Amino acid sequence: MFERDFMKPGRSVALAENAMAATSHPQATLAALDILRAGGNAVDAAIAAVALQGVVDPHMTGIGGDCFALFTPAGGRPIALNGSGRAPEASHPEFFLEQGMTGISDLSVHSVTIPGAVGAWDYLSATFGRIGLDAILQPAIKAARDGFTVAPRVARDWARYADRLRWHAPAARQFLPGGKAPVTGDRLYNPALANTLEKIAREGRKAFYEGEVAEDIVATLNELGGLHTLADFERARPEIAEPIGVDYRDYRLLECPPNGQGLAALLMARILDGFDLREGKVSPADRIHLLAEAAKSAYRQRDLHIADPDAMMVSLDDLLDETRISAIRSLISLERASPAEALDMPVHKDTVYVSVVDRDGNAISLINSIFASFGSGIYAEASGVLLQNRGSGFSLAEGHPNCIGPSKRPFHTIIPAMVFDGDKPFLSFGVMGGQYQANGHAHFISQVIDRGFDIQMASDQPRSFFTEGAISLEPTISDDIRRDLERRGHRTRIAGEPLGGCQAIMIDHKRGILWGASDHRKDGIALGY
Repeated sequence: MFERDFMKPGRSVALAENAMAATSHPQATLAALDILRAGGNAVDAAIAAVALQGVVDPHMTGIGGDCFALFTPAGGRPIALNGSGRAPEASHPEFFLEQGMTGISDLSVHSVTIPGAVGAWDYLSATFGRIGLDAILQPAIKAARDGFTVAPRVARDWARYADRLRWHAPAARQFLPGGKAPVTGDRLYNPALANTLEKIAREGRKAFYEGEVAEDIVATLNELGGLHTLADFERARPEIAEPIGVDYRDYRLLECPPNGQGLAALLMARILDGFDLREGKVSPADRIHLLAEAAKSAYRQRDLHIADPDAMMVSLDDLLDETRISAIRSLISLERASPAEALDMPVHKDTVYVSVVDRDGNAISLINSIFASFGSGIYAEASGVLLQNRGSGFSLAEGHPNCIGPSKRPFHTIIPAMVFDGDKPFLSFGVMGGQYQANGHAHFISQVIDRGFDIQMASDQPRSFFTEGAISLEPTISDDIRRDLERRGHRTRIAGEPLGGCQAIMIDHKRGILWGASDHRKDGIALGY
């Protein structure tokens, strides 16, 4: 394993013997650690962290969004939780086409699907947690009631995307005090959200999907022309499934099955598994080139096929068939870029990811999102709920598996991941960043498994992403590498903002040590005890 160069800026990997939490906000990590020290388990800590982030990172996540998780109980088999919401029952494609719509705007009331996060938290807590939602949600309730200070990366994003809030007056009143975005160190409050969280703490999912909270959300949406009903909320339930996985070198990468894009990460991993990416075997430009070539194919398959699993027309086994993957690999030249194809799905970068491993060995990889920055920009003022816009991921193309339909789940970008070494979890990780996530998973595991970096070093490595016909390069990638890529036929651009945000925990079973990492591109931290 490579050692960190302490003469260069950076941070050391976190180490602990009992438990570890990694999040993208320091207060969320501290909340998780407090829960762990107080006797809660990994599930309790993860929910506490992500619920708090719904208060302090409102542009990223919240109870108006969705949730996916991979959970491996100590000594047990992993499960995948799908806490993504469905379109209203009245969402027939003809309704939208008759209005001349060719797509669903990300600031439209029709982009709001039924939020699934609270149902997912309630299920995880009741089934696998130890201390109950009443204790778990206290850090979030306190932050909403007593106020929180705005962190630096949060302030940057808030200012950048403030205009997404201005069209809905209740949202602007809450999130743009005095008509402008808060700056680093400002203190904000959300008493309405605190009240709703307190109800959820007492009553669980029922407090959100039935009664006055659901009534407030539905009334807000109906006033704007939404098709949502109370019955849509009452029907909302998470689903449990078997994770899907593929081999990468001597390990196995696990993802949640569709409607998430984990399949694209698996396709990239299988494509790259056919190339020797060990340190010294390829150049930095080779790595970026091969990652881009794998992304072109995997993301094209993603856009064609991934949808609500009930609507998919091609099986996962067929898409991951080794004969098919080998044929894709054979078309990749190390010297020449293949023709570029634009990605079809909408771009977004706003999600929070949490990883926790507790002293008993329970491991959870959990991701929560309201999709675009500040979601739909629609705010149910009485209940304090900012609503997602995940429905903008639907297609209106007739016959497409991801075409909107009654009670249908849209394509999702958010994907938690785990890597197993034999029958034991080795990595619990996620890489936030919308479309980038599948690419980020492939990049991260290669840095760890192929190059031998510790997980903090792997997270810190410069990133690239083929999207919209060109490779986007973080500015830490040299001009020489950029010219090499252009020589091979790639178009390149310098990324205007950091690509993604990684949180990870590595489990060293032999020595009984947990390694934690939190991306320098966010405000977060990994801590253990």
